[in-house]
Amino acid sequence: MNTTTTATLPSSTRIVFIGGGNMASAIIGGLIRHGLPAAQIQVIEPFEATRQALLAQHGVTAVPDAPTASAALSGADLLVWAVKPQVFGEAVAPVRAHTGKALHLSVMAGIRADAIATTTGAARIVRCMPNTPALIGQGMTGLFAAPAATPADRMLAEAVIASTGGHLWVEREDLLDAVTALSGSGPAYVFYFLEAMQQAGVELGLTADQARHLATATFTGGSALAAQSPEALATLRERVTSKGGTTYAALTVMREAGMAESFIAAMHACAQRAKELGQA
Repeated sequence: MNTTTTATLPSSTRIVFIGGGNMASAIIGGLIRHGLPAAQIQVIEPFEATRQALLAQHGVTAVPDAPTASAALSGADLLVWAVKPQVFGEAVAPVRAHTGKALHLSVMAGIRADAIATTTGAARIVRCMPNTPALIGQGMTGLFAAPAATPADRMLAEAVIASTGGHLWVEREDLLDAVTALSGSGPAYVFYFLEAMQQAGVELGLTADQARHLATATFTGGSALAAQSPEALATLRERVTSKGGTTYAALTVMREAGMAESFIAAMHACAQRAKELGQA
């Protein structure tokens, strides 16, 4: 397991993104902030509005289809698959002839490395599962390298992902489904709880802005404390909870509602869905 990297990305690295949506934009923004020239990045993106946004935000030129980018595809050091899993088969057909020599980095949920290899004809593959805080450089990404990926390939993938935040390698591909359930989809869980906390704050008399500020600051501070403390999470929770006190009253309601069990079941459902996407 590894959560830091010293790998650096050479400024000569040539990268092509298939898909230019939010996650691609997050990675592109991080790469440019870390010194990769925009001219070294090519994006294939069918939607005009998304192409214009990439140009406006990052100075990166995007083209609507693979034939237009054939030269960039053939000369790429890294190809990043950033399309929805459901359209991967359609997206790969026009690029397959040009991409056998590049390292393939996939941010697609569920699509297994062997399926990527079979469909693309490439063997050097790294799969990753990022999350949306990558948009502000505070993402957390799980990574898995297929057997044909070299140490240099792993370093290249690390250098790219490091531009968006932290990372963690897993040595079994199926563990990426667990990464999806925890950190990949995890920001949605955080926002879900923040929404509920904001609503409760409003019902208790605060303004929506006041409640949101208190809720988000509490999540930020609590997460930072958990990250820095060597103590077990249960110990940190117990230190806030005096029997018969206010926190105890809140946690009692949560326990009686089976909140922890429901939350754990939800993440199992997420992991199962990621597994199903890989079998589709």
